[in-house]
Amino acid sequence: MSQMQTLALPAPAVKGPEGLSRKAKAAIIVQFLLNEDSDVPLSALPEEHQAELTLLMGNMRYVDRETLNTVVMEFADELESVGLSFPGDMAGALSALDGKISDRTAMRLRKEAGVRQTGDPWQRINALEEKQIEELVLSESTEVAAVMLSKIDVGKAALVLARLPGDKARRISYAVSMTTGVTPEAVDRIGISLATQVDAVPPKAFKAGPDERLGAILNYSNTAVREELLTNLEEDDKEFAEAVRKAIFTFANIPARLNAIDVPKITRDVDPDELAIAVAGAATDEEKATVEFLLSNMSKRMAENIREEAAAKGTIKPKVAEKAMGAVVGVIRDLVGVGEIELLNPDEDE
Repeated sequence: MSQMQTLALPAPAVKGPEGLSRKAKAAIIVQFLLNEDSDVPLSALPEEHQAELTLLMGNMRYVDRETLNTVVMEFADELESVGLSFPGDMAGALSALDGKISDRTAMRLRKEAGVRQTGDPWQRINALEEKQIEELVLSESTEVAAVMLSKIDVGKAALVLARLPGDKARRISYAVSMTTGVTPEAVDRIGISLATQVDAVPPKAFKAGPDERLGAILNYSNTAVREELLTNLEEDDKEFAEAVRKAIFTFANIPARLNAIDVPKITRDVDPDELAIAVAGAATDEEKATVEFLLSNMSKRMAENIREEAAAKGTIKPKVAEKAMGAVVGVIRDLVGVGEIELLNPDEDE
């Protein structure tokens, strides 16, 4: 600093730390860290504290080096004396315990304390599945939906837009062009409002839908019981019965749901004798189609061996055949469960 600049500076506002409040000392520490190019996450502070700190720093001029050194030493001593720190409020405690306590308990405590879930609301909205965002879009006005699709990832927004009815998608697309004048404050309010709606949805006791759960149960039922139940169910709720049928995965469904290149993985884990029994016991056209699908997508040598073993089995009782087919299906479900293979979506080509 030049001599002229030094002469132009006013006298220090305070000489010595004894005349400084804790807030003034905090401002000195923040300015010191900023001068050192340190990352100071002031945005984590409540807005009123951010504003107060900013005003305080704007009104201060400079302090002498002795005062700075003393304030920094006091700050360092306080940090070293801290043995354990807590969040300090319910919002912080809930954030710290996120994933450690049950969703139901967290929701009840948040509701009782009047605390909304912290963090950027748009990040949480963007993390939702396309179907959930679609439901939000359909429940909001065209203008709010346009802001929502403008804030989430472009790829996800495109997927959500594709799921919407044509007229709704067209109106929202046009509304996006009208969002130029929307203020950041308005976008924040919309995000908080939408996130609050998401928080208000009670946690579900079951992750899978009712059709998937019933389908999984019927996978292990014999064919006669399964078909009788589905026929009766169609009389009460045809749409639900159809959804359950799609969720069911049986031996007859293998050609439509299993990728041909995964057949060798199946034959590797299925007991050869069980597979031979399943081949020999195939009675319906669907079961025979599954047998041909499996045999045609494994090595010729293995297919020939299985055909020979199946021929040697003779006539297979229906219950024995169904048990063997269930074993094949069980192996496929196990491989899906560990992520080694994925089942195809039967509606993909529709």
